[in-house]
Amino acid sequence: MGLGKKNQTCRIKNDEELDKLIKHETVVNYIKAQRLRWFGHIQRMPEAKAAKKIFKLNPLTTRPTGRPKYRWEDIIQDLGQMKIKNWITCVQDRAKWKDVVEKVKTSN
Repeated sequence: MGLGKKNQTCRIKNDEELDKLIKHETVVNYIKAQRLRWFGHIQRMPEAKAAKKIFKLNPLTTRPTGRPKYRWEDIIQDLGQMKIKNWITCVQDRAKWKDVVEKVKTSN
């Protein structure tokens, strides 16, 4: 359940309303774009930073059963699906990377 506003008062949204909101294409594209924006930020970091080390960390344990969590490798696959082949050089140029992120936000 989530909160929503109706007539300037807070109300609890039901599950169907939340499903429609979450599945809405604009929200999905926005989430992908934010994930790509953070990915570019991490890629530009120096190797000595803790966030970069954690990003590159390959844990030896397995995850509990259930719905698989997103992995950073999935973002690289997303880049391939979006036909962005030179992402390694593109991510270093902030202006180009910002264009890529904006393109994801507006894609259908």
